Amino acid sequence: MRIVTLGDVLLDVVVLLSEPLVPGGDVRASNRAGAGGQAANVAAWAAELGAEARCIAKRGDDRAGELVSRELEARGVELVGPVAEGETGVVVSIVREGDRSLASDRGIAPSLVPEELEVGWFACDILHLSGYALLREPIAATALLAARLARERGARVSVDVAAWTEIRNYGPVQFRELLDELAPDVLFATEAEGELLGGAYLTAPVGVLKRGARGCTVFTEDAKLDFAAIDVEVVDPTGAGDALAAGVLVGGSLEEAARRGLEAAARCVAKVGSLP
Repeated sequence: MRIVTLGDVLLDVVVLLSEPLVPGGDVRASNRAGAGGQAANVAAWAAELGAEARCIAKRGDDRAGELVSRELEARGVELVGPVAEGETGVVVSIVREGDRSLASDRGIAPSLVPEELEVGWFACDILHLSGYALLREPIAATALLAARLARERGARVSVDVAAWTEIRNYGPVQFRELLDELAPDVLFATEAEGELLGGAYLTAPVGVLKRGARGCTVFTEDAKLDFAAIDVEVVDPTGAGDALAAGVLVGGSLEEAARRGLEAAARCVAKVGSLP
């Protein structure tokens, strides 16, 4: 099984607060910095679960780009895509009592253009597209080309629709039009994202509704299967949805895939950071 992801590779800074932030003050926290971004996370978890993993992303020629590249390669991910003059993006996750909020600077990742793709990168079983890659140009056009190249080589295409706030700002109607053009074989969404899209987008052919502490629901054209989350103490939910997606994509029956995804998500939330 070879899974290829396309999207952002970022420096992921997790701030695990021991107490609430105080304006103008200093509070205690546990901080971690490392590789992150939706495409990077899914690729790293896929490699952890036994798949061959390749991540396609544009990153800067700075220290952050070097750090995330080394970490992903150490985790068994083949990182490809251009390294260009500019800054690698940074995402900050603020975590407090099991809840997390994100503040993202995507750096030069959205500037990936179709001409920077190489056909050989798309020899795979599944191409997984980060929804963030559909929300900006020119990377959105690049993602559409990537889906065509992957399908020409017999691969399936999956999409995680990304943050509901980004879809709201982009425009739900326009985003649904992009999904219609992509026609993903597997679609991942949270409950808030599913409400913006409408239920029809979660049924063709496979939809996975990520429900946090309540597990997930898998939809097909003729079935709806609910799966409970694994009981675990939540330390940091950052990346849990990406871990779940990787587990589902690694394969097996719907039941096996959902259980594998939930097990990966449980492992993810039990520690600090988005990677395995």
